Amino acid sequence: MLELKNIVYQVEENGEGIGILNDVSLVIPDGKLTVITGPNGGGKSTLARIIAGVVKPTSGKIFFNGQDITDMSITDRARLGIGFAFQQPVRFKGIRVVDLIRLAKGEKKLSSSDACKYLAAVGLCAKDYINREVNSSLSGGELKRIEIATVLAKKSALSVFDEPEAGIDLWSFQNLIEVFDGMRKNIEGSSIIIISHQERILQIADEIVLVKEGKIDCQGTCDEILPKLVGTESAVKSCGVVDLWKGGDN
Repeated sequence: MLELKNIVYQVEENGEGIGILNDVSLVIPDGKLTVITGPNGGGKSTLARIIAGVVKPTSGKIFFNGQDITDMSITDRARLGIGFAFQQPVRFKGIRVVDLIRLAKGEKKLSSSDACKYLAAVGLCAKDYINREVNSSLSGGELKRIEIATVLAKKSALSVFDEPEAGIDLWSFQNLIEVFDGMRKNIEGSSIIIISHQERILQIADEIVLVKEGKIDCQGTCDEILPKLVGTESAVKSCGVVDLWKGGDN
């Protein structure tokens, strides 16, 4: 279980502290897919980066399975089982896609055919990508899907996705919905957090958290919260996937 207690995050601007998050307390339950949503500039992506350890809160505490991780780096949190997919994926010159998946999986001898399952699950033709270098030859959308494939391979106890729909086409977006829905149905012993205001993603959530003006505005089940958001900035409509969840991974 992830628990945030009284999280405050401020940045300096013209010598003054500007509040981005203000006294945020939040519990993310185990075995659930939680979507954190809200209007642009409300603080939801900052909250994701604080959970992952990309930035540290100005004050407050973060606990993961009862352990205080407030001062831990993103690397140390990854070792504990917290996976994070950036809104803008990182490029790795000189590293092939298959090597990246092997690193995420923790198996240096993972076969190319097994690695291909994760690429197919995010809508990429595996034979076209498995040996490509993770560099500038890949588009932002391709990099996003490869990064999500590595998160799938890692099987983190807590997986955090920051606006996974950003920079990808409609066809890929439809595939990602199926991937996330499959993860939710097979979530056993882990949790998923998605930062998004796409209605299709909100529809598959177990829990929805609305962040506005740096605070938790409301939190509840999809049935409780989504009807309040439809048609607002917090829930906008979005303009053959391999079924990894039916015996595809050994």
